[in-house]
Formats: sequence, C-alpha cells, structure tokens
Amino acid sequence: MRIASLLPSATEIVYALGLGEHLVARSHECDYPPEAATVPVITYSLIPPDLPSSEIDRMVSETLTTHATLYGLDLELLQELKPDLLITQALCDVCAVSFNSVQEAVATLSPRTRVLNLEPTTLHGVMDTFQQVADAAGIPKRGRELIEQFRERIERVRLRTQNRPPMRVTFLEWIDPLFACGHWTPELVQLAGGIEGHGRAGYRSRRLEWQEVLDWQPEAIVIACCGFAVERTLQDMPVLEQLPSWSRLPAVRNEAVFITDGNAYFSRPGPRLADSLEWLAEQLEQLGVRVG
Repeated sequence: MRIASLLPSATEIVYALGLGEHLVARSHECDYPPEAATVPVITYSLIPPDLPSSEIDRMVSETLTTHATLYGLDLELLQELKPDLLITQALCDVCAVSFNSVQEAVATLSPRTRVLNLEPTTLHGVMDTFQQVADAAGIPKRGRELIEQFRERIERVRLRTQNRPPMRVTFLEWIDPLFACGHWTPELVQLAGGIEGHGRAGYRSRRLEWQEVLDWQPEAIVIACCGFAVERTLQDMPVLEQLPSWSRLPAVRNEAVFITDGNAYFSRPGPRLADSLEWLAEQLEQLGVRVG
C-alpha cells in the first residue's frame, strides 16, 4: 500500500503502526519521526512563517472568512506518486489542506485514491483514529495493540494523580491574541491533576479574555502554541508579561509558567499525546511538592 499523509498526527500514527515504509508523501509540517524527513512533501503554506502572531491570526481569520485556503497541494507530484490511501481531515482548515481541495485533487487521480478523513475531538476519538488508519491499511490487530499501549500509559498517570488535590490551570494555545485550549487538552489537564478553567473537552479552542484568567487565578499556566516550537513562543511572552496584574497571578508568583513545543506536544492528536500527558503530570506534581 502507498500512503500519503496530509496531517502531522497521521504521519506519526502511520509510523507508530509500523507502516513508515509505505508512506510515499507527507505534508510540509510532518516532521516526526525524523525518518519522515526523507519522504516527498506535497503541501505548502500560503502564509509566511515569520509573521508576528497577531498578523498570522488576522490572515487566518480573513482567509477562512472568504472560504479561501491556507495551504497549497502539489497536484503534479500527487499524481506522480499515485497513493492508494490519502489521510486528511475536515475538522480544521487552519491545520491542513482544506477537505474540499483534497476531494477535488483526488477526483483527478486514476485509479481513484481512497481518502481517509480523521476528525478526533476527544481522547477517545484520537484512539479511534489509530484503529481507522490500521483498518484502512489492513492491519487491524496492530491498531488494537497501539490503542492498548496508549490506554495503559494514560491509566498509569491517572492512578498517580487521582488522590492529589487538583490545581487550577490556564492552558493557552495562542498568545496574541489569547486562545484557550480545546478538544482533548482539557481531558489531559484533568488526568494530569489539574482543572482547566477556560476550555471545554470536545469543543474547539476559543478566544480568551484576559479578565477570565484574572478571575480564575490559575496556579499553573501552560503554554503550547499551536504550530510553534518553544523558541518561537518565547518571542511572544512579552505580550503576556505586559498584561494587567500578570505578576500577581499565583502561577507567576510561584514560577509555575510552563512553555512547551506545541508541535511536539498537545496540538497533534496522535500517539505523542501520551508523552504530553506524562510531561504535564510531572510538572504539576513537582509544583505541588514545591508549593504544598
């Protein structure tokens, strides 16, 4: 089977299932595992990567309002590679090539490529995608094994944190403007021993008013900007630090502001969400010991 992945999370699932040698195409954002770097790239971003965060947000909002696309697809290369299976999503046009663009592209291929649409919004949904990819590739048993491994890691964290007093957490997916977390992340925060004060499990991330954070008085602030590595997120930290009463928040006073790589952790609904959970649980546990 020849597989094309337009999603970083799908690429990670493909490799976790032992299907890496079948991957013939990937998106420009598929950077993990390192072996994926040798696979041909068939997508590209239409937004310059070095823009300020506020400008990226403006361009994204305007593009989506006009029903345009944020990404391009190399149709010539796609036709040349002739994948049997193309994995994409219709959940978020900010995250990948629009589903309509994918359908139009596949319609030009002969023989017709099968399109697998992944749309997880919860941890349970994420595990379902493991099975969907495994089934589509004809290895259903391996999908069940990957799910079981993922569940075992989640359960180990849950058992470790279940008797700890929960901490108030503000989890940010963007700084300028502020965005609260959504989808599976509030579940991860809860499993790690926290209560996320702004996002709702299973729902999209949303714009966040600073007053909401002040009212919540978080004991920990976690920042995992979608699509940003730690170094890029640090460039936006002055925006947060200049907000009213930032220094008076319990999380700031206790040096409990945690910044992590949004690409590697939390943003991608793949196997590394277990890594994200373990990392977060460790940070909250150490914080509890330090300030308890």
